[in-house]
Amino acid sequence: MIDATVPALSFGALLALIQIGSIAIAGRRLGQVHGPSRFPAGAPVSLIRPLHGLEAYSEEMLTRSFRLDYPAYELIFCVADPGDPILPLVRRLIAAHPQVPARLILGDERISENPKLNNCLRGWRAAAHDWVVLADSNVAMPPDYLQRLQAAWRAETGLVCSTPAGARPGSFMAEVECAFLNTLQARWQYAAEAFGLGFAQGKSMLWHKPFLDQRGGLQALAAEIAEDAAATKLVRAAGKRIHLVASPFEQPLGPRGFREVWSRQLRWARLRRVTFPLFFAPEIGSGVLLPALLVALGAGSLAGLAGAAGLAALCYGAEHRLALRAGWHRSPRMLAAFLVRDALIPAIWLGAWVQSAIVWRGNAMDVRPRRAAEARSYAPTA
Repeated sequence: MIDATVPALSFGALLALIQIGSIAIAGRRLGQVHGPSRFPAGAPVSLIRPLHGLEAYSEEMLTRSFRLDYPAYELIFCVADPGDPILPLVRRLIAAHPQVPARLILGDERISENPKLNNCLRGWRAAAHDWVVLADSNVAMPPDYLQRLQAAWRAETGLVCSTPAGARPGSFMAEVECAFLNTLQARWQYAAEAFGLGFAQGKSMLWHKPFLDQRGGLQALAAEIAEDAAATKLVRAAGKRIHLVASPFEQPLGPRGFREVWSRQLRWARLRRVTFPLFFAPEIGSGVLLPALLVALGAGSLAGLAGAAGLAALCYGAEHRLALRAGWHRSPRMLAAFLVRDALIPAIWLGAWVQSAIVWRGNAMDVRPRRAAEARSYAPTA
């Protein structure tokens, strides 16, 4: 019988090289601005924030919108439901900051199954400026938020985005979510962008409005169930690139339970599986734990077990180093969070293939691709 230890350890070494290589590439990319920005200096910006319900950090996140260090911007808050509990807070903040042009738009238009896109449409139409930022309600905007987005704009840019960096976890499962968002998902996003394969992220999007309007406007993002997937395909089809900010903006998490983290990660996985199946397929090996276990089982020896443990230690150490360099959340429970995250990855991956239904903010959605006739049925009638 042929000894399986050598091929198993060789396989493990290859996996470790891929993992550590992606970490090294992301580490070099984070914090770096490559070349001068081509964004017109001081150009006025319309900042659109779709809102739905009160969240743990709503007041802080919305207050930050009014405290940006930028000479010319307007705020547009979009709320679909006229009975939404977020409305008194929005009205109070607008009244308290008369120096910032701000308005509230109520009601949505059903152009897709995506409630966020439906909520943003009226705000997009109302935007007074050619440069528009779409930003989720839980993005923690620093004072230089707009400048950092603009700094990534190049001659070939079609869209600038920021992935969310998980911060302020209030429970162990929130730390697991940080492990998903930061050293796994953001890491792979930055590594891909370094090779010219930037993917859009809906948390923060800087658009040149005429560019998108010439290609169907915000309605064009209804071509996919997820607006960021549609944005990725639209920008690439136009021969442009998607660039990421030098360092991602934080998203404070607060306390989160297992079910909340599981459902969110599963929803995102199903969306990725439907919109980019070829890129999603290898995600089952994106963590460290499963490849390490395969090495140990494949070798079937103490040497294989030691090699698997070394593989895991090397990769997790590199992840911790990346978090340290990027200034992301770290804690004594970080290794445990990595292990739980990687134990969940195979189950989430399998769940993404098994079912196509998701629930987002109380809206049941089928993420399977629609036929062209079905997609057109969401277009507003005259």
